[in-house]
Amino acid sequence: MVIYGKVGKNSDGTSRSARCIHGGAAFIWPIFQACYFLDLTPISISVDLTNALSRQNIRIDVPSRFTVGVSTEAGIMQNAAERLLGLQLQDISDLAKDIIFGQLRLVIATMDIEEINTDRDKFLEAVSRNVEGELKKIGLRLINVNITDISDESGYIVALGREAAAKAINDAKRTVAEKNRDGSVGEANAQRDQRVQVASANATAIEGENNSIALVSQSNAKRREIEADSLRIAISAEKIAEANSKKEAYLAEKLAEEVRATREKATLEADVLVQIEVEKRRLELEAEAYAEKIRIQAKGEADAILLKREAEAKGFSEILSKQAEGFSKIVQSVNGNVNDAVKIMISDKLPELVKLQVEAIKNIKIDKVTVWDNMNGKDGSSTTSNFVSSMLKAVPPLNEVFKMSGMELPEYLGKVESTKQEAKDQSKKETK
Repeated sequence: MVIYGKVGKNSDGTSRSARCIHGGAAFIWPIFQACYFLDLTPISISVDLTNALSRQNIRIDVPSRFTVGVSTEAGIMQNAAERLLGLQLQDISDLAKDIIFGQLRLVIATMDIEEINTDRDKFLEAVSRNVEGELKKIGLRLINVNITDISDESGYIVALGREAAAKAINDAKRTVAEKNRDGSVGEANAQRDQRVQVASANATAIEGENNSIALVSQSNAKRREIEADSLRIAISAEKIAEANSKKEAYLAEKLAEEVRATREKATLEADVLVQIEVEKRRLELEAEAYAEKIRIQAKGEADAILLKREAEAKGFSEILSKQAEGFSKIVQSVNGNVNDAVKIMISDKLPELVKLQVEAIKNIKIDKVTVWDNMNGKDGSSTTSNFVSSMLKAVPPLNEVFKMSGMELPEYLGKVESTKQEAKDQSKKETK
């Protein structure tokens, strides 16, 4: 009986999950406690293990039957109450069967076929020790283990049986032959004594003895032939079993090598792909960073150029505004006469214009001038004076500068005498 609910505490102060009663009675507190019964009926489990791999890499079949039941030991009963409470016998049987399968395979993998086949007590002891240790964890105990038979697909166990039978037969035959030999030697000695004593009577005995020896030789030859055949069969079976075992081992190693090669190839490909992805991501980040840097620099340069152009435009606008304001005041000072205003502005720039005219010939460097003057210039003037005069005429006079601007010099600065051609042109204009 398993009592659960408020059932007290353990020795270490932790709360108990359940309290188990095996034999006797207990009072159940309503509301605070409840109870459930675990069936102690033994459970027989058939475990037909097939293709279990032994330590020699030979697969064997081990049909067996295990008998288990819920344990009544104090600590193990607590495990049963915690893990088996509420399960039916079939559910408990399936759970135990899974555990037995695993432990039985584990034990077989640590033993040779010779140990499993010849030393059954050792095999059963190892199985009981491993299985019972695992069953106790869920609250069960192992009652009995029965291994019905052991077989393998490769015929190795059958070959071992044949080898043992052949060896027993050969031993028996060897013992019989030895006894026959001792009897024949004793008989020959007695007959030899008899022939010495009675030579004549032994003639017939010698013939029979020879016949007997011939029969014995034939019998010994047949015996040796049978022994040779038995030995050959046993050796052949052993070699075949060994060859099959090596074949399965080689196939298993080949499969393992193929799996390992596939895994190493996948690992190598994964490493290369990861490195390529990392390098690609690094290049992308570097390109993005470089592009962002260029964009920031371009934006900064554009902002600087914009600010510079805005400042220049603002300064130029201020200059034009001041010039317009000054020009407006000049126009107002001449009572709105624009021509007079322009003349005043040009007059203000007159010193600069004169300075430019002077600078035009000032910087002419004449290292040396040689003149042969025959005094046959126009109006009896010298050629040298005409040369210098021509150079001076190359500079536009002030009056011409004013004319190119659409103005004339004011009379207070002096009146320029017109040439004959200009006078003619002037008279034609007046006539028209």
